[in-house]
Amino acid sequence: MSKQVIIIGGGIAGMKTASTLESMGVSTLVIEREKNIGGKLNNWDRLFPTFTPASEVLDRLVDEYKKSGSRLMCSTNVEHIDAQGKGVTLSDGQKLTADAIVVASGFELFDATIKEEYGYGIYDNVVTSVDLEQMFKQGKVLTKQGEAPKRVAILHCVGSRDEKVNQNHCSRVCCVTGVKQAIEIKQLYPDCEVYNLYMDMRMFGPGYEELYRESQQKYGINHIRGRISEAAQTIDGRVKIKAEDTLVGRPLRMTVDMLVLMVGFCAGRSNRVFSADCGLDLRLSNFMKPRNPFDLSNITACDGVFLVGTVKAPKNISETLHDATSCSHSVLDYLKNR
Repeated sequence: MSKQVIIIGGGIAGMKTASTLESMGVSTLVIEREKNIGGKLNNWDRLFPTFTPASEVLDRLVDEYKKSGSRLMCSTNVEHIDAQGKGVTLSDGQKLTADAIVVASGFELFDATIKEEYGYGIYDNVVTSVDLEQMFKQGKVLTKQGEAPKRVAILHCVGSRDEKVNQNHCSRVCCVTGVKQAIEIKQLYPDCEVYNLYMDMRMFGPGYEELYRESQQKYGINHIRGRISEAAQTIDGRVKIKAEDTLVGRPLRMTVDMLVLMVGFCAGRSNRVFSADCGLDLRLSNFMKPRNPFDLSNITACDGVFLVGTVKAPKNISETLHDATSCSHSVLDYLKNR
């Protein structure tokens, strides 16, 4: 089939869509704004719920993509999509034509500095879940003072389910990530006290509930239903937090060596631009809406423009890869009927 598909985004959704389409005889061009493909999976250490090294999953996907024959443009930004889905305009003004466009531009992480009350970027030992993952990759978790933490608090839903910052959605993977990271801390430092403070523990996926139980029964991790109202730095660089245990209705105060903020998924900044280009609808939190969320979940109201992965909503890795396969078939059906 002599058809050309442009895929915006070289994360796992874009790579999987490209390699699947290439296996079906469709020529693809992936345009990635970063210098490397793989997206945010490049920054992860181990994956829930199996603790599989992220590099194993990423290496397989990259290898599959490279063998597919798909063309790649890295360090390149797409500024606009043609209103008829026939091409894109790059940041340098170059125009590229295509028979279909797949938007796989993914998500962004919530900027924790917006929630000033938690002290990220202000206090030494307030970090995000992404920062903590980088520490895991280095094989050690240390405070700013270079010491192993003896007490760690992990706060869930930072930038999720929060109307004050226009993030009304659930990011879906934060709960299980918080449990996974708590276990990893205990594996590194068995004597460390670890607390998960949550709004609701939403362990919806296969193996997630089991991991939650294991965190309590095997590792002794404390799960407290409550929100932090205030954080402050002590004279010795620790973090004093005030919260409420909403299950028992009592105030809670503790001092920890490290406060970890579980940052959620945000819609990509390009969503507004691309939706305006093609007359597409956005959800309340600016994720892109497909024609319908059921049997047309990859298809948009704009002819020839398709959506895949976390550009639509928060997803885990497995869901994203399955969505990429589904999107590939939707694109192929569209091209066959042109």
